Amino acid sequence: MVEPIQLSLHDAASPMMEELLFFHDYSMLMMLLIGTTVIIALLIASTTKTYHTALTDANHLEFLWTLLPVMILLFLATPSMRTLFLLENQESPNTTIKAIGHQWYWSYEYSDYENISFDSYMIQDQDLEKGSPRLLETDNRMVFPMQTPIRLLISAEDVLHSWTLPALGVKIDAVPGRLNQLIISTMRPGIFYGQCSEICGANHSFMPISTESVPTKYFEKWLDKMMA
Repeated sequence: MVEPIQLSLHDAASPMMEELLFFHDYSMLMMLLIGTTVIIALLIASTTKTYHTALTDANHLEFLWTLLPVMILLFLATPSMRTLFLLENQESPNTTIKAIGHQWYWSYEYSDYENISFDSYMIQDQDLEKGSPRLLETDNRMVFPMQTPIRLLISAEDVLHSWTLPALGVKIDAVPGRLNQLIISTMRPGIFYGQCSEICGANHSFMPISTESVPTKYFEKWLDKMMA
């Protein structure tokens, strides 16, 4: 849940975002330990003559200063490689959705179903319903089933765009003439918002991404409504 003046990242709504949150917290802990150690060593060296001599003249400490960065990189690389592996090796998708960036809106095509495609425009301030987020709500949301792998194909019609959904840990470029692919899934129902993260022109800040994760039975009803 997003709250006003909130610190930290969005609550994880997908396995991908859970992995990214874990790596973020792990990296921040490593940085805290490194910073604390360096500050303590500098304070001791600057206030105590004995320690100053030991830190500058001891050969074994010079070896330690060389070894420690290597060990730190190994501790960071191991969970990083694990996260990258998990992000690239996910379940086979059940549904394919194509998102196409335009200046300045998104359009969506459901490749597995006939005649399901629509444009998604930002709702203007004067038309917003009470409680809807400004500059994020759209007239048509991308709807997909929860707990189901979805293949997302991203492209653009005119210039570079970037389809970004923080709660799902997704950020993928939309490049004209090229299809980029990503597998997404959500652990819970909900409405998730994002924005184009590539400076794509004058109205770059007015092409939001609005998605809705729903249980499978509601997704089937939505499909029937769209195909009617």
